[in-house]
Amino acid sequence: MSKSGIGVGSASIVLVFAVLCLTVFSLITYVVAQNEKNVVDVKASLVTGYYEADAMAEQILMDILAADTVPASVRGVDIYAGWDEELGVETTFFYYPVTNVKDLFVNLYIRDDSFDILSWRMEDTDEWVIDDSINVWDGES
Repeated sequence: MSKSGIGVGSASIVLVFAVLCLTVFSLITYVVAQNEKNVVDVKASLVTGYYEADAMAEQILMDILAADTVPASVRGVDIYAGWDEELGVETTFFYYPVTNVKDLFVNLYIRDDSFDILSWRMEDTDEWVIDDSINVWDGES
């Protein structure tokens, strides 16, 4: 008499293979989800830091406008004066930290009774380093 069908050994091998595949796929999914969470956390901290810096910059601006003359420092932030070549006027500017590698830069033109915001933007404070480790052809022989 001959036996036909799948034996217990081959069914076990298929089951072990399926469990291994599911385990590998679940680990890959977990790692990808963790990496995406880290990216979202960094972006969320940047946005939170920006709005905190923005609120503090508004308070610093109000303190500058309330003073008779532009102070050298307000709330621990140094206030600078500079000449704007395009406008031909002296401007007031300061930097407030957003993160350890980004600052909020505020540049103002203050008149007797009003002010103009010339610039209100985030700037990188981290030193830019050119990566020249790869030998790239520059177009010359």
